[in-house]
Amino acid sequence: MTCIMKNLMVTMPLHLQFGTEYLKQKFKKMKNKKPLILVVNDDGLKSNGINLLTNVVRKLGEVFVVAPSENKSAVSHGMTLYKDIVIESMNNNVFTCSGTPVDCVKLAIDKILPRTPDLCVSGINHGSNHSINSLYSGTLHGAMEATIHGVPSLSFSHLSYDESKTFNDYEAIIKQIISSVLINGLPESVTLNINIPDVDSNNLKGIKLCNQAQGKWTEDYILSRKEGCKDYYKLNGTFEHDISDVKSDAWALENKFISVVPVHLDCSVLQQNKFLKYLQYDF
Repeated sequence: MTCIMKNLMVTMPLHLQFGTEYLKQKFKKMKNKKPLILVVNDDGLKSNGINLLTNVVRKLGEVFVVAPSENKSAVSHGMTLYKDIVIESMNNNVFTCSGTPVDCVKLAIDKILPRTPDLCVSGINHGSNHSINSLYSGTLHGAMEATIHGVPSLSFSHLSYDESKTFNDYEAIIKQIISSVLINGLPESVTLNINIPDVDSNNLKGIKLCNQAQGKWTEDYILSRKEGCKDYYKLNGTFEHDISDVKSDAWALENKFISVVPVHLDCSVLQQNKFLKYLQYDF
């Protein structure tokens, strides 16, 4: 874990961070086993984000892409239970899936890939998945599903919601982060939730390991009425979060850092056990 943190905190070339001989030995071991990399997202196969991410990882290993056939934003860890799931093969190890990002990962590992992947990358999401947004994110939870299967996984999101954004400006730094994880691995049951601020790459100040910020959405559902039809609502709202905590992802992004939040599959909060001990007793 320490090695990963040190590596992600800086942006110098890998050979300077780890030493040339170290990298030679690492890549020598990998020479006869090209890394198998699974790419997923929640925006669908046509998004610029997944296209850039796919191009990056194709330089690093053998790549399979399994993406939703339509936009599945904000589905969190949802999966399809009462409908058939349709998988369509496109070309060059690229597949679409009628289900959620979690369905994409489950089917990829169980039915599509030749073996368990060495890495899963999800994204690049068009829009923030930092702070409380991580709970809703199909992008992050697609990666977390791969983590459940024992696959080191990363989720990439960008703060811009502009669907025309290409993300080409960030290709080098994204490749560096992924290469670092391929070399060093990740702690068991940990997924990296990575968010990129909406600034040019030459204005980025670095990469920070962070805590998840405190935040919430204040919803404002808009009521619409059509004569002869039922009332319906469309979701609108305002995102509010605290950027005062210098250890948080919100502060890092506000100050032009790429934020990296390690997310653990274990959601229990053990430090609260003392306060909650009144709930525990023998019958």
